[in-house]
Amino acid sequence: MAQPSVILATASYDHTIRFWEAKSGRCYRTIQYPDSQVNRLEITPDKRFLAAAGNPHIRLFDVNSNSPQPVISYDSHTSNVMAVGFHCDGNWMYSGSEDGTVRIWDLRTGTCQREYESRAAVNTVVLHPNQKELISGDQNGNIRVWDLAANSCSCELVPEVDTAVRSLTVMWDGSMVVAANNRGTCYVWRLLKGTQTITCFEPLHKLQAHDGYILKCLLSPEFCDPNRYLATASSDHTVKIWNVDGFKLERTLVGHQRWVWDCVFSVDGAYLITASSDTTARLWTMSTGEAIRVYQGHHKATVCCALHDGAESAPS
Repeated sequence: MAQPSVILATASYDHTIRFWEAKSGRCYRTIQYPDSQVNRLEITPDKRFLAAAGNPHIRLFDVNSNSPQPVISYDSHTSNVMAVGFHCDGNWMYSGSEDGTVRIWDLRTGTCQREYESRAAVNTVVLHPNQKELISGDQNGNIRVWDLAANSCSCELVPEVDTAVRSLTVMWDGSMVVAANNRGTCYVWRLLKGTQTITCFEPLHKLQAHDGYILKCLLSPEFCDPNRYLATASSDHTVKIWNVDGFKLERTLVGHQRWVWDCVFSVDGAYLITASSDTTARLWTMSTGEAIRVYQGHHKATVCCALHDGAESAPS
């Protein structure tokens, strides 16, 4: 099976994972996932594998195979896995779960190498671009920085007491972090390097982005520079695109009929893929804010999406 240059996958409450041709909108592979819902999808840096975070396991599928079976299963969590991602060299994977833990896994063996206690259901975890710190957000409103070298929590923040942190995103150069919560608010910090390697948070901005929940926030990638954007996906059925320079609203992406759960930028930041409870995923062009492709095939809410278009040009 020839590897497509653009890998686009979605998962739904209908217990399937679907792979799509990004340009044509054709679904070319469906994986049945009967054990649980899938909460998060992530593609490995080398584009070879897709991780699906479920309840309570994470399963790794071969992108270039037609096999319905996972290559490996990661089984130490005891509740819904809400976050998953990879170290840049692809040797290890991190995850966060409603069981209150953040974990690091050996990708090849499936063994859990480290476990950090957040003491509340973890909704989101991101890896700092320095590859040495994990940042987690939980249901009680705590943000914690986990220093992987010291193997401990180096920083703790509570932007809004008793308001769940739903999503975290870090600028590609490590200069900024954004946390989005259940009240439609984004908290923005400038990240400063202290005298040690510990990251310090300097409050920069508070953005009332939506009236409903923010389910995903995402900063634009490196190749989008010098333009820098923040995308916020919401229960109000919209995705809003903010210019990070002053946090001015650039455009509102309107078209989904229900909650928008997830979004991911193309590598050059020119396109955005979104996943919604209206069962569809959509491809938007950032220049006009128009939906130029609708991916239809799921029968229930589409709750997560993953895209890896590498150094290839984005769909046109």
